[in-house]
Amino acid sequence: MKKKIFVLLRALRVSQWMKNLVIFTAIIFSGKLFDLPIFLNTTYAFLIFCLLSSTSYVLNDIIDYPFDRKHRVKKYRPIASGEVSLQQASFLVFIMTLSSLILSLFFSLPFFFLSLTFILLHFFYSLYLKRYPVIDIFTISLSFVIRSYAGVVASSYYIPIWMMLTIFFLSLFMATVKRHAELVSQGSEARISLYRYNEHFLDFLTYTAATATIISYSFYTYFERPPPIKTLFGDFFSLYFPQLEARKLMMVTIPLVLYGITRYAQLLYEKYEGERPEKLITSDIPLIVTISLWGVIVISLIYLL
Repeated sequence: MKKKIFVLLRALRVSQWMKNLVIFTAIIFSGKLFDLPIFLNTTYAFLIFCLLSSTSYVLNDIIDYPFDRKHRVKKYRPIASGEVSLQQASFLVFIMTLSSLILSLFFSLPFFFLSLTFILLHFFYSLYLKRYPVIDIFTISLSFVIRSYAGVVASSYYIPIWMMLTIFFLSLFMATVKRHAELVSQGSEARISLYRYNEHFLDFLTYTAATATIISYSFYTYFERPPPIKTLFGDFFSLYFPQLEARKLMMVTIPLVLYGITRYAQLLYEKYEGERPEKLITSDIPLIVTISLWGVIVISLIYLL
């Protein structure tokens, strides 16, 4: 029984639920992370999107079954290896789709339509869009934008446009890196769209997305003002440093973002490990330290100063 549960969790790709943490962007940068009702609403939205994401992963594994069996890593996935049959996986997709949409409808009607859009986008991606180069990675980036907007709908707090663009370009960068790793390590047989990709083109997309990410984030740190909330040391800084703005201070995090992107690219070109971004983020010590330090500084600047 325990083994079956473990196999099921692997099929749902629980390790990739961290992608849905982007839903918390709206409340983090609006200064509402520690507002309990808003935090609980956002957490509920996060759980629904985890279920939606797992639904899309199972469907994608069903569609990619012939290709995954040839892949050096993906052939060990539950569906590709036969631990979960295609019939069982199809039933799982049906149940999870129905359950997640019902749960989203209980949340709110706008959230339901957003959830429906998300799952339909992934269905079309698995069945059709992933066959076409560039469109496939832009679809992945769009799914992250939808996740971000889900946090907006759940909390009623907006995400600044420069931060939204940062999310879009960063996800585009990571998707491009993943395609590059697949092409180098497995060749064009690993994925249908890879027949139309080559290394030089993917290098160009990687450089473009990385540059756009850094520029968008830099503009965010400079142009956006701090949220109008009472912070722990806010009165002190207002009294003695009236010209100091926490958002301008956030520009000190730009080098961390630059290093994080550079480190991620380094791991791609040295070790070709871009196929599993969740593994890189949770196992590479320099990346873990960089992300942790970035998070500590951002939270401190928003909620303390």
